[in-house]
Amino acid sequence: MEFLQQLNIQQQNQGTSTGSVWIESKGAIIESHSPVDGKLIGSVVSADASSYKQAIEKAKEAFAEWRMWPAPKRGEIVRQVGEALRANKEPLGKLVSYEMGKSLQEGYGEVQEMIDICDFAVGLSRQLYGLTMHSERSLHRMYEQWHPLGITGIISAFNFPVAVWSWNAALAWICGNTCIWKPSEKTPLCAIAVQHIVAEVFQKNNVPEGVNCLVQGARQVGEWISNDTNIPLVSATGSTRMGKQLNAVVAARLGKTILELGGNNAIIISKDADLDMSLVGAVFGAVGTAGQRCTTTRRLIIHESVYENFKNKLANAYQQLRIGNPLDSNNHVGPLIDKDAVNMYLDAIEKGKAQGANFVVEGGVLTGNNYESGCYVKPCIAEARNEMEIVQHETFAPILYLMKYSTIDEAIALQNGVPQGLSSAIMTLNMREAEQFLSHKGSDCGIANVNIGTSGAEIGGAFGGEKETGGGRESGSDAWKAYMRRQTNTTNWGNSLPLAQGIKFDL
Repeated sequence: MEFLQQLNIQQQNQGTSTGSVWIESKGAIIESHSPVDGKLIGSVVSADASSYKQAIEKAKEAFAEWRMWPAPKRGEIVRQVGEALRANKEPLGKLVSYEMGKSLQEGYGEVQEMIDICDFAVGLSRQLYGLTMHSERSLHRMYEQWHPLGITGIISAFNFPVAVWSWNAALAWICGNTCIWKPSEKTPLCAIAVQHIVAEVFQKNNVPEGVNCLVQGARQVGEWISNDTNIPLVSATGSTRMGKQLNAVVAARLGKTILELGGNNAIIISKDADLDMSLVGAVFGAVGTAGQRCTTTRRLIIHESVYENFKNKLANAYQQLRIGNPLDSNNHVGPLIDKDAVNMYLDAIEKGKAQGANFVVEGGVLTGNNYESGCYVKPCIAEARNEMEIVQHETFAPILYLMKYSTIDEAIALQNGVPQGLSSAIMTLNMREAEQFLSHKGSDCGIANVNIGTSGAEIGGAFGGEKETGGGRESGSDAWKAYMRRQTNTTNWGNSLPLAQGIKFDL
């Protein structure tokens, strides 16, 4: 395919790189089959212990130089990365769509997120502010400043094969850190493409080799990163189970983590909601990326007075969904990532039925000439109770659960009544309901929206969630502080040495 050639994707690629240099490795071969048509796109050679160590040593070496570049100069490099991504938006967006399975518009949107975070980071490179405080001692100046941490380890997931990496890398770079990236083994070629794009920019600007390293592989590579004392910060996106294991390992060596884990997101549909607008938010939130977003809408909590009406609107809308090749922009929904994901989807449906869920729109696997990969499934809707075990867990598939409520307090309790706490929303034109939802007695999630869905965050706001979602924050606002270490400084410019708290110590 033309877009593969444009992005320099070969049939077999080395999977370990320090930037422009690709290190020969003897690790396992990872084959990337597209969920769109089941075809082999290409393969990569995983990092082995030797190539991993070489990448780490190069990242350490590069950090010593990169941290001394002025932050605005680092920002200029990130600006050029953003421009390179703009130039490659079409082929990279197509690769994201083809290798991961999300719709072409979502593939383009993912690359746009990368461009947006580069723009954000460029401005931020001139705003890494510290504070100045008044000292209790005369002739003293007290302030704080921020220093880079070192190597940032980035472990990303298949559902956003490039965007979430960029959220971390762009901020880490302008903060003065180097990066080592382990992408998902399910989408290795997207990472190869990005590495080529960034390396070209870095080479033109004499950026030290090792500022942007890539180490492909499966779980073992993630374990190397988690255990590596050379890496003070590990940012990881994935399941709650994975995050708990990783966090225990990194914490044991007193490292830092940014965790973006599972979501079990709900939209409350008020009796005072604009139902037509709510329908758009609910359907896109539930079926976008075939239900494989951490912010996917998994539960709809609907007021009893509009429940039947809205349920019927949903069921009718689901009949209009076009499922098929995501490179065809007429289709709404593409495939799940692989057959393991299909089996998890089918298992969740069976468990839901066994636990008493009533399916309003039935699910199932699609077959036929247009679905030869075996990864296309029907988005489905089930009436369920919040306390059901299957509802309490995140299923990475397009299964939407409906439940009724009678009071706003009950709705918020249902919304909060799951272990995860990523994204949440309420659809209402009632100002009191909206403000309660956003108040201390409202949503317990890291993201709480009014009259928009749970999915589709902008990069200007900090992204992340609470509880079993991990507590991490990436992207906008002051998320940059997680990539740096804070230092408090006091300078005495007088000719005596008074001690704090009025302590006397005369010699």
